[in-house]
Amino acid sequence: MEMLQVNKNQIINSRGERVQLRGTCIGGWMNMEDFINGYTGSEHGLRHAAAEILGASKAEFFFDRMQHYFFGEDDIQFIKSWGGNTVRLPLNYRHFEDDEAPFTYIEKGFEKLDKILALCEKHEVYVILDLHAVQGFQNTHWHSDNDVRHSFFWHDKTSQDRFIELWKEFARRYRGRAVIAGYNLMNEPCTNTPHGDFPHNFFANYKPDWERMNRVYRRAVEAIRQIDDKHIIFLEGDNYSKLFEGLDAPFADNLVYSSHNYTAAGFGPGPYPGIADAKTARVESGVYWDKEKQINVFHEHQGTKFAKKHEVPLWIGEFGSVYNGPADEVPYRLTALDDQISIFEDFGAHWTTWTYKDVGVMGLANLHPESEYMQRISSIINMKHRLNTDDWMIWLPGQEARASIESLAAHLEDVIGDPAIDHRFNVAALSQAVLTVYAGSLIQPAYVKAFEGLSEEQLDTVLQSFAFKNCLVNDGLVNVLNKYTKINVRG
Repeated sequence: MEMLQVNKNQIINSRGERVQLRGTCIGGWMNMEDFINGYTGSEHGLRHAAAEILGASKAEFFFDRMQHYFFGEDDIQFIKSWGGNTVRLPLNYRHFEDDEAPFTYIEKGFEKLDKILALCEKHEVYVILDLHAVQGFQNTHWHSDNDVRHSFFWHDKTSQDRFIELWKEFARRYRGRAVIAGYNLMNEPCTNTPHGDFPHNFFANYKPDWERMNRVYRRAVEAIRQIDDKHIIFLEGDNYSKLFEGLDAPFADNLVYSSHNYTAAGFGPGPYPGIADAKTARVESGVYWDKEKQINVFHEHQGTKFAKKHEVPLWIGEFGSVYNGPADEVPYRLTALDDQISIFEDFGAHWTTWTYKDVGVMGLANLHPESEYMQRISSIINMKHRLNTDDWMIWLPGQEARASIESLAAHLEDVIGDPAIDHRFNVAALSQAVLTVYAGSLIQPAYVKAFEGLSEEQLDTVLQSFAFKNCLVNDGLVNVLNKYTKINVRG
């Protein structure tokens, strides 16, 4: 494989040929998520509950085997088979550093990563290392393994120092490794929510702390460049990779900028083209979506504008549709995704879908509903739906708990009487605190007890449900992706 470099607005190989990165994100592997792996709450909270109920040794075995079967050579070969040439690996810092032993690195985490790098190298699939959960939490959400709804990172020098030193450790170990396309410094930063989300000003008046973000980015890039001056570094915008206008202009060689481009058209419910009513604070909803709307949204995205203004490559690090809503709406979600990728391709953007494998939500590969793992957690899945613990799932019918949150949010607004409180975001923030975090933590012991009393051999058998050979392939999604990956990978 050849080391990739940036030349103006293109990524090129050592011969100067343009390389377009197309692939998927491996969420749920070295950074678990509730809707991907089928549990509730935070990864570190679940691991603690498992150690208490199963015992430390058996709990460690459980999660090791889940990781082992979740992503391996069969998965890489499958991604290669439909033309993917890139995987983004979301990483949780906790796999590489213990909070009780800062600046000391965990070899077991690097060993697991090294095995996957070797397999990707064998099959000529590029890897982007993505620090998805950082020390002190870069945002307030579950996907940064955050169960306190506070983002300490931006105001805590020790967290920032640990973040920088961990990236230096990655650079020391992987400089010269051409299989690595580059380093994605931080997933979905959000600088202006240090004490939780702000229902007053999150939408129209959200004010990123650009000085703080630019300072951290410059410091991290400089630290990596002192060790590794070859690899691409990928930088994301503020407010979950949506805002870019206050970022410093490109200040070093080999920088690529990454936006995340989720749209209500990919979530529904509702037809496409048509009105999508996602009911989520993350995407615009209740409006008419068609390809023309998607084109306008893409070109108005600050990430797109930043890339055009500064003539730098744009990588859509995350985007996707969901497929666990009404069966008759699946074709709409696929068509919306098809239109979205065609727009990326016309622009020349690189892209990786979210996500590769899950328990039947939006993955390219899904655990078989009749597998032993899915059967054992069937009651947990039911609880998750009834209590709306998965923040992603608000497009589904039967939102009983969410309705209670709506009522409580309205009561709070009525009593407080502050017209600046945004109701839609107030509902989202309250739901995440009460349902995703608190209710999720209440369910964790029930999840673990579904595996209590099993021997290690039996646990291994259950966790083989995650192996690619035992999964169902989302053929409709594969067919959409393959339309674009059939193009020569060098564009």
